[in-house]
Amino acid sequence: MKSIGPSQYRIFRRFYKNAGKEMCKDCADFVSPLSKILDFGCGSGTIGKEFENYFNSEILGVDIIDNRIEPIPFIKYNGNDLSFLEDNNFDAVLINFVLHHCKNPKELLKENKRVSKDVIILYENLPEGIISKIMCFLHGVSFAKLFQNNSECGKFFTKKEWEKIFEEIGLKVIYSKRVSAWFNPMKEHLFILKKGV
Repeated sequence: MKSIGPSQYRIFRRFYKNAGKEMCKDCADFVSPLSKILDFGCGSGTIGKEFENYFNSEILGVDIIDNRIEPIPFIKYNGNDLSFLEDNNFDAVLINFVLHHCKNPKELLKENKRVSKDVIILYENLPEGIISKIMCFLHGVSFAKLFQNNSECGKFFTKKEWEKIFEEIGLKVIYSKRVSAWFNPMKEHLFILKKGV
């Protein structure tokens, strides 16, 4: 099966742009204007472009596949580490519904901590409640087949499991908010994390 690429992403561009605007508002108290931001797992680049515009920032997208439909700077990486990026190189790191698609989410979160000077913005789906668990599973399988052309089913963690991971790797939650609408069966959550606290 052929994976989804940039042309299919364009169909959802307006949806992603609107979502990106809302995410910027969520993060406005934690990201300074003129920041240097890493968009880890940038996908189409649409969300990163919204952050670039909203915060008048310098953005860099990183992903395992180049599916950009927005002209943001980009580096393709191997899916395992960010060793090509320097320590404390970004004012903020944006991880937008990405880690559950990674084979080693905890290690990649450590890498994102290493390259961040200060703040990590993490959006994640939470498998809490039977319906959300089913939806997370279906999302993981379908995304892997359609976008990544593999058979991974994703690694989804509950809020408590994420909080334990944050503590283990030395990140403190400074803001936490459910961001999914009440009618959305798959729970979505925002964590703003600070390093060195």
